[in-house]
Amino acid sequence: MIIIDEALKKREKENNPVKVGMVGAGFMAKGIALQIEKFTPGMELVAISNRTSDKARNLFENVVGKKFKNCETLSETNDAISKGLKVVTENPELICDAEEIDAVIEVTGSVDLGTMVAIRAIKNNKHIIMMNAETDGTIGPYLKHLADQHEVVFTNADGDQPGVIINLYRFVQQIGLRPVLCGNIKGLHDPYRNPTTQEGFAKKWGQNPSMVTSFADGSKISFEQGIVANATGMRVAKRGMYGPTVAAGTPIRNCLDQYPLKELLDGPGIVDYIVGADPAPGVFVLGTMDNPIQKHYLNLYKVGEGPLYCFYNPYHLCHFEIPITVARAVLFQDAAIAPKDKPYVDVVATAKKPLKKGERLDGIGEYTTYGLCENSDTVRAQRLLPIGLAEGAVLNKDIPKDQVLSFDDVSLPNGKLGYDIWRKQEELFFPV
Repeated sequence: MIIIDEALKKREKENNPVKVGMVGAGFMAKGIALQIEKFTPGMELVAISNRTSDKARNLFENVVGKKFKNCETLSETNDAISKGLKVVTENPELICDAEEIDAVIEVTGSVDLGTMVAIRAIKNNKHIIMMNAETDGTIGPYLKHLADQHEVVFTNADGDQPGVIINLYRFVQQIGLRPVLCGNIKGLHDPYRNPTTQEGFAKKWGQNPSMVTSFADGSKISFEQGIVANATGMRVAKRGMYGPTVAAGTPIRNCLDQYPLKELLDGPGIVDYIVGADPAPGVFVLGTMDNPIQKHYLNLYKVGEGPLYCFYNPYHLCHFEIPITVARAVLFQDAAIAPKDKPYVDVVATAKKPLKKGERLDGIGEYTTYGLCENSDTVRAQRLLPIGLAEGAVLNKDIPKDQVLSFDDVSLPNGKLGYDIWRKQEELFFPV
């Protein structure tokens, strides 16, 4: 958003920077720290929490070249920030509680930790920016409801595909078209990938093998498109989405016949993806226009004859755009992408291999399950198990490969905050 740069320059000139705390110190957090501290005037990253403080110390000391103070109490944290010192802590609650922090970035990928951080930050009247699709795609509507009550912004990130898609979606709406498909362009989709198969790629790029696997096996894109559906009220046309594969490098504008026209035009619109199209890893939105005069202009401007018009963004720049998301929330109370109201699409756990009774399910992007999008009314009617709640569950019976799991198939572990909040979300939006 063009006005953000001037607003941040004004905060810099006034010596009143937006103060940001971050929970997580992994691959993506490294880029965020660098982007805020080196390339974003009018904003400061004042504190980082990580379960192992060495990583957080490394970000301040070696990545951005700033001195820091280790803090274990809230009074230490508040005092350090007030004196202009950077804070490192292993206690994420201090980030959420600190008096001078305006916004918290959550970038861990853990559903339970992400839930705790979001709720605590919101209750302390801080804006919360989620680079944690797993939490957002599981209980985002509840967190948005809570944020509204506290008059703060709950948002996923611009730069990640959901935020970039919604930027495009809002643009298409703004110029008078009706968006009918929000799409994501992928270069690979294989639901049976696991951390072993992805180890080489992860090592090359310095990433976590399980996180890389969640990209390859479709779990991450399911969360991303579920988040988009929850922000727009769109649905999936079928379980798992269509996800067509086209010849590598096929221009996305030549792929419109890969989706059923009637399905797009007759309902609330769908979220989906495509494999192999160009530009990857971009995003696209298909829109329609009924006005014949405007359709003539769209054709003149080389957008096409309709009935579908394709708008696309050739890239998503992840951490580069996180400060923009923070500024939109703090300075303009504008979410890059947030749930519309209730859940519309959930991501359900699906067997990656034949599973045996008594087997314990591992985490997202690991060996036992992958995620598929399904419409929320179907999820509830069939008691399907969200993958964000599946880790640690023990199977009550054998499950064949590619079967979606239900709550009846598993015994869930006790004491999981994500599940407790998911139940509250159910009671709020789907009361019996």
